[in-house]
Amino acid sequence: MDTAVIIGVGAERGLGAQLSQRFASHGLHVVMAGRTQSRLDAVAAGIARDGGQATGVATDATREDDIVALFARAADIGPVKLVIYNAGNNTPGAVGDMSADFFEQAWRIGCFGGFVTARETLSAIGDGGGTLLFTGASASLRGKAGFGAFASAKAALRALAQAVAKEAGPAGIHVAHVVIDGAINGDKVREKFADYAAKLGDAGLVDLSAIVDAYEFLWRQPPGGWSFELDLRTAIESW
Repeated sequence: MDTAVIIGVGAERGLGAQLSQRFASHGLHVVMAGRTQSRLDAVAAGIARDGGQATGVATDATREDDIVALFARAADIGPVKLVIYNAGNNTPGAVGDMSADFFEQAWRIGCFGGFVTARETLSAIGDGGGTLLFTGASASLRGKAGFGAFASAKAALRALAQAVAKEAGPAGIHVAHVVIDGAINGDKVREKFADYAAKLGDAGLVDLSAIVDAYEFLWRQPPGGWSFELDLRTAIESW
């Protein structure tokens, strides 16, 4: 059975979990990576109830050995055909007050983990063809006061994705970057930033299922018409 590796899976009503559910429904065995095994087990149980197959592997995306082991686990299950790097939380802070450790940690999650993932993807997929998708943000395209670490990491990830797309395309590996321009209407925003979510309202939060649709669209594109970048926002987002 072909496998999908999805890195950055947490809450059941989060992007990583919803991507896992969608691609499992299309017959892929989804190997999910996240920091909390219990959350991964809950998502895997839901996929199993719906008739799909999934395996959760507790993974620290900032550790090279963890990602290498994750891909080895996926290869034991079946050929890797889809990889999504969805790791990375917003890391606000003023540059003038920021420690070097904080900045480096933001980079390791936002970019370094993406590099190791890309390298392992190219090795795992080989000449058989497949898809590698990266999750970006508004900060992938522009810096903003108070978000120097986050913007640096996300912009670096975007540039990495461009380089990998040009290296991997001739081998039949479609690499794309998805810019999510706004807060996602999922558990993280609803629970951790309840006041902010209430202020935006449903119309101001990016629809979770619409984002998943976009990833599936990229996955289904034929080699004669590949997109590198797709951006999503609500109709009322100021951009």
